[in-house]
Amino acid sequence: MKKVLPIILLIIISAFLIFFRSDIPKYLSFDEVEFTKLALSLNNKPYIPYSQLATGHSTLYFYILLSSLKTFGINTFALRFPAAIFGILSIVFFYLIVKKIFHQFNNITVNALLPFFLALILLTSRWFLNFSRFSFEATFLLFLELISIYFLISFWQNKKYQNIFLIVSGLFAGLAFLSYTPGRIFFLLPLSFIILPFPRRQESSVYGSPIRSGMIHILLFLIPFVIIITPLSNYLINNKDIRVDQQFFLKNNEMTVAEKASGLWKNISSTSLMFLVKGDMNGRHNYPSKPALNPILGILFIVGLIISIKNYKNFYNNFFLIYFFISLFPALMTYPWENPNMLRTYTVLPSVIYFIGNSIYYLRTIVTRLSLNNKLKYPILVSFYLILIFSCVYELRTYFKYQSTVFNQAFEIKLPLDKAIKVKFNP
Repeated sequence: MKKVLPIILLIIISAFLIFFRSDIPKYLSFDEVEFTKLALSLNNKPYIPYSQLATGHSTLYFYILLSSLKTFGINTFALRFPAAIFGILSIVFFYLIVKKIFHQFNNITVNALLPFFLALILLTSRWFLNFSRFSFEATFLLFLELISIYFLISFWQNKKYQNIFLIVSGLFAGLAFLSYTPGRIFFLLPLSFIILPFPRRQESSVYGSPIRSGMIHILLFLIPFVIIITPLSNYLINNKDIRVDQQFFLKNNEMTVAEKASGLWKNISSTSLMFLVKGDMNGRHNYPSKPALNPILGILFIVGLIISIKNYKNFYNNFFLIYFFISLFPALMTYPWENPNMLRTYTVLPSVIYFIGNSIYYLRTIVTRLSLNNKLKYPILVSFYLILIFSCVYELRTYFKYQSTVFNQAFEIKLPLDKAIKVKFNP
């Protein structure tokens, strides 16, 4: 029960917060209506890996939407239900991941409290909660990436089922490739940590020489990955990806090299400032211009990021630093006026919360060292966790009281879904 209870609590809290006040957002976005049309267009047809509808999308997520619409009817609940479920499951798998990581610290308090608090911080983040409450693909992609990472970490930590863990990790990396467009480069993260001679991979070797072991590990990951992505890859080899072709500004032959360099720098600066200074201006993604992180989480994030960079030789610090930059990369390749973009950078959240966890752990270590008297140590630690709870409450208040008011303008379609799909809108 000690192992299961935190998971049960997180599922209950996640379900409550994600489904609480389901009228937020009350109306539909143009994209949600187009997503519904795309999903319905797949009905009663052979498998289609890519659709040119709704500005072009790979179809895996839309088959899930189709199943939900056929089960619950053509309504807003059915449209948004999959994103909500993937949001809940993402919290569970993130908890399991950080529990595995911080398990290396032989401290009962850290093992019990820190993973739970980190999952709670992720859940109550406006950035996470917002996209779990309507029908965009982001939570699905995050869910797939977290499962791939969970089994990759299991591969490093458990010799007994290495083969199975790698196969499953490759399978879900392939599914991430088939989901939201930024997920197509995610596989580079687990693959690089399997190919390169990191100590943990060698410690986990059960195949003899490191070279032979490494080749087998690579194949175990790549075979299911390649099988999964083959239909979409075949399509993209022979056809353009409409969305990527439109957004990848470095391919624009009408722009000069200087303009591209200037655009890239603007993307880097605006995306960097997104965390603490000026966030996404899109009312569907964010309370316009509000930083992605509140001051408490922002300070912890910066401290944790510095700690991770300073201790980059630590395996998990290295892993999440690379994950952080891979998650930001797709937004950096789009036109500057579309940045900062909290949708395209959504999968950066696990890295951000990991850095916050690093900060919490090291601050706790400092308090433990300085507080020779337990009478002083525990009040400081309790106060620290109360500050984190305050941060969670602050985030929820901001979302439900203030950000929700923006949705009346940001979600522009006022019709019920079954009627909206019959109307032709100008985007």
